[in-house]
Amino acid sequence: MLAQPRVNAKRVYRVMRRHGLLLEHRPRHASSTRRHDGKVAVDSSNMRWCSDGFEFRCDAGVPLRVVFALDCCDREAMSWAASTGGYTGDMVRDVMLQAVENRFTGALKAEREVEWLSGDGSCYIADDTLKFSRKSD
Repeated sequence: MLAQPRVNAKRVYRVMRRHGLLLEHRPRHASSTRRHDGKVAVDSSNMRWCSDGFEFRCDAGVPLRVVFALDCCDREAMSWAASTGGYTGDMVRDVMLQAVENRFTGALKAEREVEWLSGDGSCYIADDTLKFSRKSD
């Protein structure tokens, strides 16, 4: 079998850009006007929550992925979901709703606005998740 010549990825990109063959950039969501000053911790509960996920491999090599929500004051894990599949927007929304229900005794809405810090993964920036987090019914 003959060796194939190496492909220069930067050159391929440059040629594709020159001929208009690249996909359009996805428009960015409007940035939040509320930003923390670099200090995530707050002095009282239910002011700022955060969410993220992690993964580890079980003995059989199967990945277990966990999404969780923490209160930035006391670091309490208010809710979490685990799956051997990938993170989904549904999982994130379920964790968000469960956190509100756990902290505000069965309510479907927080008593006051809570700042929500999260990663920028696709499950967090999905339109459905952003709309869900801003509901004020």
